[in-house]
Amino acid sequence: MAGKVYLIGAGPGDPELLTVRAMRLLQSAEIVVHDRLVSPEIMALIPPAARRISVGKSAGFHSVPQDQINGLLVALAREGHTVLRLKGGDPLIFGRGSEEAEELAAAGISYSYVPGITAAQGAASSTGVPLTHRGLATGVRYVTGHRARDEVLDLDWSSLADPDTTLVVYMGAANMAEIAARLIAAGMPVDLPVLAVAHATTPREARMLSDLTHIGADLARAPMEAPVLFMIGRVAGLHETAALPLPRDLRAAHLRVVGHG
Repeated sequence: MAGKVYLIGAGPGDPELLTVRAMRLLQSAEIVVHDRLVSPEIMALIPPAARRISVGKSAGFHSVPQDQINGLLVALAREGHTVLRLKGGDPLIFGRGSEEAEELAAAGISYSYVPGITAAQGAASSTGVPLTHRGLATGVRYVTGHRARDEVLDLDWSSLADPDTTLVVYMGAANMAEIAARLIAAGMPVDLPVLAVAHATTPREARMLSDLTHIGADLARAPMEAPVLFMIGRVAGLHETAALPLPRDLRAAHLRVVGHG
């Protein structure tokens, strides 16, 4: 009899932000197929006896091709196992969960989604910078800034260049200079604030406040360790007055606010 696959969102990194269902499944896990950027704090919740299979997916670090991951999930389920496919954030927001579900469905394998808090929501709650705010942002859009090698970063720049909407860029650190330049060319203000947040909600969280003109150079001068999320818009400027403390000891110099005269 075939097993079942749970496509689970691990959230932004803080284990206390896992859903109750995700926590329950992890604590009774048999096999966990996980991405590289699932936080060590969450990985520590997996029972020692459980089999862990790393598929290493993150921007620029695809140790296992997606089709092989799909095949692995199908093969394990056909052997009768209950498989937890553990992904950072939410499996249905840039997590390719629906692609894996298509393969499972085609193979006749039962599956369920377990949602997770996406990185944008985690970063907003951790930093104190809202995604929407009356008078500053009436909406929010999520995009991925990642592109495969030798491919063009093909986004609808004219529609993204809306100063009334917060733009959240996932997986965009390597291409942020180009993204910022494209947004400026499409009409975004050159001094529009940008807040970069690495490892949101975890003890390793780091932040950088910049603007569209300088974010590329700032990242080149002080690179941030992935995963990094970018909050672009007027709301990012609230970090100067409404920032919450970092999740770790405030004595650590992880807040880097870059000023430009």
